[in-house]
Amino acid sequence: QVQLVESGGGLVQAGGSLKISCAASGIIVSINTMGWYRQAPGKQRELVASITSTGITNYLDSVKGRFTISRDNAKKTVYLQMNSLKPEDTAVYYCNADGIISWSRRINDLWGQGTQVTVSP
Repeated sequence: QVQLVESGGGLVQAGGSLKISCAASGIIVSINTMGWYRQAPGKQRELVASITSTGITNYLDSVKGRFTISRDNAKKTVYLQMNSLKPEDTAVYYCNADGIISWSRRINDLWGQGTQVTVSP
């Protein structure tokens, strides 16, 4: 069974930093793209950052210069380093993986359970 396990969410004061992680578990050969989405109450879920297997990154405009996405292919883990956090960054952050190739199947879209990030004023 292939799963995404997230960790690192929590409460932080504005201006602080937080690093969240997402590790893929199970029988996996490779993963094409991994990314982080977030959803705040009353708002649409939005892509925060993504990274391809070759290291090509994409960021939401509002987080550019503050957030950094990275991945460790050997550990099958994606990270999101969040600096200079603002109250408007408060949301549930979801890990996503696209193009997972396992021994028995191909998974086009897989989501983690989400981790709460709260930034206090």
